[in-house]
Amino acid sequence: MAAALPLPTTRPLLLLAIFLLLATLSSAAVHVKRSSPHGIGVNYGRVADNLPSPTRSVELLRSVNAGSVKIYDANATVLRALSRTGMAVSIMVPNEIIPSIAASFAAADRWVGENLSPYYPATRVKYLLVGNELLSDYSIANSTWPRIVTAMENLHLSLRKRGISSVKISTTLAMDVIKSGAFPRPPSAAAFRDDIAGEVMRPLLEFLNGTNSYYFVDAYPYFVWAANNETVALDYALLAGGGGGRYVDPGTGLTYTNLFDEMLDAVVFAMAKLGYGGVKLGVAETGWPNGGDYEQIGCNVHNAAVYNRNLAARMARNPGTPARPGAKMPVFVFSLYNEDLKPGPGTERHWGLYYANGTAAYPVDLAGARPLESYPPLPAPENDTPYKGPVWCVLAAAAGGERINETAVGAAVAYACGQGNGTCDAIQPGGECFRPNTTAAHASYAFNSYWQHLRKTGATCYFNNLAEETTKDPSKPEKFYSILAQILIDTCVAVYYSALQ
Repeated sequence: MAAALPLPTTRPLLLLAIFLLLATLSSAAVHVKRSSPHGIGVNYGRVADNLPSPTRSVELLRSVNAGSVKIYDANATVLRALSRTGMAVSIMVPNEIIPSIAASFAAADRWVGENLSPYYPATRVKYLLVGNELLSDYSIANSTWPRIVTAMENLHLSLRKRGISSVKISTTLAMDVIKSGAFPRPPSAAAFRDDIAGEVMRPLLEFLNGTNSYYFVDAYPYFVWAANNETVALDYALLAGGGGGRYVDPGTGLTYTNLFDEMLDAVVFAMAKLGYGGVKLGVAETGWPNGGDYEQIGCNVHNAAVYNRNLAARMARNPGTPARPGAKMPVFVFSLYNEDLKPGPGTERHWGLYYANGTAAYPVDLAGARPLESYPPLPAPENDTPYKGPVWCVLAAAAGGERINETAVGAAVAYACGQGNGTCDAIQPGGECFRPNTTAAHASYAFNSYWQHLRKTGATCYFNNLAEETTKDPSKPEKFYSILAQILIDTCVAVYYSALQ
């Protein structure tokens, strides 16, 4: 009869096995907790006041199943909040320092040492973007355009010096680098602008090809549709299929079912014309505005939700394009928040999946797994056709409250009145609209007069967030203090609105 093994020998081995098993399970649980969904990415811009904290922003990114995030700098607080989340992160070198990084490897290496390597790899930096839409800014054509690739090369050398090989270097380019702008139909005819094709784009594509990186494009079907809404179906722009129609490229025979694919393939064919048709493609920005100015067509919550839901489902189902079927590509939706401090037309401040207070603009699953029919009903779109009534530009209600910022409003009025054309003659002392002599009254007159005179040349009703558009005739207030006051108001409105005639 064999002797039994002594218990003191077997018990520690058993306990050790149990411990290792629990440790493995615990590690797997942590890994699952930190893993990131494979949804499309989100641009996390912060040109707004009173935004949620970076930590809360990460929670909001997770709640829409974002798989990655792109920021427009290398903010330390944001990068720390993204640490150990598993999300792929894209950071950006500011436009203004690109010449200095191109001129000095030491400057490039210092930037990497201060803005990337302290957070990597805990923060999963995957893309380092050198500037934002550089080739759309003609004011830096001489100072920066010829230096883009040199800056990339210096940054690439710095990463290699530090043993970092998983970070891809690129830049972001708008559709205006294509000769025909944002709608170069047919896609197969697209080519880069003559002023950049040889001297800028060819070296850039050579760098991207040699480093196996991506050409990142900002592709916005909204703007193309808004400018061509009489000939391009809304459903075609919203990736909604149905009655949106099809387009067959006569040069290739490729069939397109949405405007997004047309825009991406235009870039593909433009790259091919320079001999780099194999460079990988990524989408740095796309999306649809959830609001805007009265004269901006189709910007509403309904269309924004439909576009982003369809985009997520389309990328989950078929990430390629007709020219590159099945090709995977990173895609980033613009943007996480409505950014109320961005200048320009109203759409600039209305691209968010969330409002600035953290409330969702509409539910969306960026992983594209949620059936479209399972979403709750959306508000009906109210501006899918052009608004044809009169619009005025007045002092914003928030800016003209009890605690009006006299300094800020005064500076904005001075700017409006300084543009010539007799913009503010009527509110000068002795002028027919000098009374009532208040900051608020003069501001509304000045803002509207400036806007009505110059809106056709690109002027906007913004004034650092102090102005807003209204369809309510300011000559007909709800309360009248005197018949004389109403006569004065009618006279002033007639004066500054006459610019529309």
